[in-house]
Amino acid sequence: MSPAAEAATDNALPILFRDRWLCAIDKPCGLMVHKTVRSDDRVFALQSLRDQLGQRVWPLHRLDRATSGVLLFALDAETAAVVGHQIMSRSVAKRYLAVVRGFTELSGRIDHPLSTGDQRLPQAAVTCYRRLATMELPEPVGRYPVARYSLVEIQPETGRTHQIRRHLKHLFHPLVGDTTYGEGRHNRLFRQRFGCHRLLLHAVELGLLHPRTQQRLEIRAPTRGSFRRIEEAFLRHSLQ
Repeated sequence: MSPAAEAATDNALPILFRDRWLCAIDKPCGLMVHKTVRSDDRVFALQSLRDQLGQRVWPLHRLDRATSGVLLFALDAETAAVVGHQIMSRSVAKRYLAVVRGFTELSGRIDHPLSTGDQRLPQAAVTCYRRLATMELPEPVGRYPVARYSLVEIQPETGRTHQIRRHLKHLFHPLVGDTTYGEGRHNRLFRQRFGCHRLLLHAVELGLLHPRTQQRLEIRAPTRGSFRRIEEAFLRHSLQ
């Protein structure tokens, strides 16, 4: 079990928003949303929040174990169905922050189908991004004399498995800290220089139409810990 997941057993999950129908938490990196057949973890966001609130909860979307940030739950089945319809119709807006290798374009739209699970045919997958800052470190990595990185804002239009991570790898800008689709040399550099042992992907904002009040609801989760320190490093070393 990861240190982040262990921490969740000792402390209440941070609640970003709660009313009679919805509850949003700031999911820590390293905590799975719910149990899967392949997991031997003993702590999960679903069960932890259920115990914390003393009632049943319904997860409305997914975040990878390694991704932190806004995770939304319904507090009754009817609300879960209404929000689920919004998600299926792509009317729920999600915004992420990520650190990737290299200098990306100022902005872009990645339209690259992805296969998921047991599906043989790739499914439509679209991700938009915007570069916020760049950073150059005087560290030789491989054949390059310096290491270059971008801080990007990402808005996925679809929700395929590992979509953001796979799409940025497709652009040859893999996420830092990604042990599946990333590059070990850059991951090691961030561990050594910043003490960062996590995937640098954070769900910073989720927006939807409240299923009961019909008002626009925007829930935000600020970055913390090593991610925040790296954001501050971008300000110190930024080339923009």
